Amino acid sequence: MEVLRLETVEAGYGPFRVLHGVNMAINRGEIVSLIGPNGAGKTTTIKTILGLTTLYRGRVLFEGVDVTREPTHRRVARGIGYAPEGAQVVPDMTVLENLYLGAYMVKDERLIRESLEMVFAIFPRLKERANQLAGTLSGGETRMLAIGRALMSRPKLLLLDELSQGLAPKLVLELFNTIKKLNDEYGVSILLVEQYVTESLKISHRAYVMELGRIVLEGPSSEVAKSEYLRRAYLAV
Repeated sequence: MEVLRLETVEAGYGPFRVLHGVNMAINRGEIVSLIGPNGAGKTTTIKTILGLTTLYRGRVLFEGVDVTREPTHRRVARGIGYAPEGAQVVPDMTVLENLYLGAYMVKDERLIRESLEMVFAIFPRLKERANQLAGTLSGGETRMLAIGRALMSRPKLLLLDELSQGLAPKLVLELFNTIKKLNDEYGVSILLVEQYVTESLKISHRAYVMELGRIVLEGPSSEVAKSEYLRRAYLAV
């Protein structure tokens, strides 16, 4: 079953169009990579899924329901989680307070407790630092917190935007292992936007390659990784 579908989406900011006829689908339980150079429109695609851009044409469907005209908070309530580029957290709030922010739309206290237990099981370091100010965390811990906060709403689809930015290679590897664990053990569907193309393709099921706001290549990640187009354009080999 499809959890998300974009149909001939054209979107941007005010009069500035960024996406041109984008078609994309994510099935339940999949990791899908969206890759491409800087300025290709990857972050705009994520923001369009969330309803944060101007949509000129096309439709956004979530679990088969047309959410094109729904505001962002309604889409989040339906089950879309988001960890933004640069892993933005509230620095002068504690780790625990930041996590509770992710559950602000959840009314069931039991579910909130279960979500917190799940996040701490995935990221034990966050439990150790629960009362520490988020602004004092390391880069890797900040990424953990950004993902953990997004998971507090128990999303059916998790949007991850360039979380490895600025991290050391060892921490990048840990991050990708965690993303794969979220999918393998918890069944979270994930749209992954990452600058680490090779690593993204290794853990994702399918991939879309975007250039100048258009999808120029798509398919199983293993096939996309072998494509001559990708090798020339992004892997420089």
